[in-house]
Amino acid sequence: MGLLVLATFVAAARIGGQRAPGADETEDTYTALTRQLGGIVRTPAVWSVAFVVVTLGVGALVVLSVGNFAFVEGFSGSLLSALYAVVGLLVTGFVFLGAYFGVRGRGLGNAHGVAAGSFAAGLVFLVLIAVQLLVGVVG
Repeated sequence: MGLLVLATFVAAARIGGQRAPGADETEDTYTALTRQLGGIVRTPAVWSVAFVVVTLGVGALVVLSVGNFAFVEGFSGSLLSALYAVVGLLVTGFVFLGAYFGVRGRGLGNAHGVAAGSFAAGLVFLVLIAVQLLVGVVG
């Protein structure tokens, strides 16, 4: 939770204040980079390729970890645990970004979006801890 709070403060600090119109027209490297990455991220082909790569990667790791392959026999348990962690991070990231863009889509600011996303991600971790205490899913 400490790392999540630290990441929230870093994200809020990086977003920063908005420039006044007509002020300095030169772009710094951060603004240029975020504008360029924003253009790439808004392309549907990038999302499609990323989805296919993530799906094939997770599928390949599942087959490697549960299959009877000699070269991964020694660390198949570790590979499966790493796979669980990756899928958990993907779900948590989806929840965070869903809450963030949901709040931003309703006209609120970046800080409100980060707060809502952090709250939603914290709820995911809280549910994971409750399930672990009740059922013992992890480890």
